[in-house]
Order: sequence, then structure tokens, then C-alpha cells
Amino acid sequence: MLAITATPSPGLAVLFQGLALSLGLIVAIGAQNAFVLRQGLRREHVGSVVLLCALADALLIAAGVMGMAQALGDRPALAATLALAGAVFLAYYGWRAWRRARQQHAMQTAQAAGNASRGAVLAQALAFTLLNPHVYLDTVLLVGSIGAQHPAPMRTWFVAGASCGSLLWFGALGFGARWLAPWFASPRAWQVLDRLIGITMLVLAALLAHHALGAFRTLA
Repeated sequence: MLAITATPSPGLAVLFQGLALSLGLIVAIGAQNAFVLRQGLRREHVGSVVLLCALADALLIAAGVMGMAQALGDRPALAATLALAGAVFLAYYGWRAWRRARQQHAMQTAQAAGNASRGAVLAQALAFTLLNPHVYLDTVLLVGSIGAQHPAPMRTWFVAGASCGSLLWFGALGFGARWLAPWFASPRAWQVLDRLIGITMLVLAALLAHHALGAFRTLA
């Protein structure tokens, strides 16, 4: 009788790394999240808003990963330096999440009456997505430089995981708004969430630092 042993796929591991990184960066109180939640509460063009936000994130993530991979292709020392800088940033981000967990905050959403056209709503969603400077620092530069550290076949898994993180989050905000709104109004819930984000970011920072230091040893 043959014994079958299952070994974890490297691609799945990279996919989950991208998923965890994306969720850790996107789950925060901000104008874009509040807008998606508001549209969900109003039940107004929810699917279109969720799809637009998730698609915009996916395109920015893919552009960041592929662009950074091409820029760092023949520069292993620069790639290792950026990986180490990314680890420092993630550690700082995790520390900030732990600090936020000590504070009282909640997401406020306005539920103004009236029906807006689909075009007007999507224009607002696009503005909240693309006019936020943090999206280029986090999604393009940080996620891009981390994804670019993986070998070429694994980058697709990373992009898929990070994109799924955005889709899951925006989908939960938009379609689960009625059930999530009371939860997001609770400061205690955000404190728990910030602690989880802090742990996730610190673990990812440690893994990235280990990779960067290993690359420096190889170059030495």
C-alpha cells in the first residue's frame, strides 16, 4: 500500500504571504474603507464599487511587483537593501498598530439620503483610491519591492494573494456592511484588530529581514 504524503506548495506559501501583507496594510481606518462601508450601508452600487477598488488595487500591485522586479533584476545588492528597508517599515507599521490598539477609535460612516448615479459613485471610489498618496507608498513601492524578491514564477502567486486580500476586504466591507457596521463602531473591536495586524506585520518583517540578511551573506 502506497503512503501519500502531502507537502505544502511553495506557490501557496507565497500566495498566503501576499494575502497577509495586503490585508495587514489595507485594514485600517481611512477614507476609502469608510466610503465602501457607506455604500454598503446604503446598498448603492455596492458590487461596482467593490469591483473597482479591488481591480485598482490588483493593477497597482501587479505594476509594483513587475516594475520593481525589472528594476532590481540585475541589482541584487539593491534588492537586498530594499528588502531590509521593507522589513524595517513593516516592523514600524506593526509597532504603530500596537500603539493604536491602546487608543479608542472607531470608523464613522455617513448615510446621507439620496441616490447617486453609478458613474458619480465610481468616480468618487476611484478618487479615494488613486488620490491617496499612501497607496503608492504601500501598494506600489512596499508591496512591489517585497513581491519582487521572489523568483519569477512565484511573483504571480504573490500578486494573486495580495489581490485576493483586497477583494476579500472590500467585499466584506461592501456586502457585509449591515452586520459589520456595529462592529466597526466599537473601539474594542478595532483594538483587537490592530493587535492582530501588529503581530502579522512583525512576523512578515522578521521573515523579510531573514531573507535580506541571507542575500547580503551570499553577496559577501
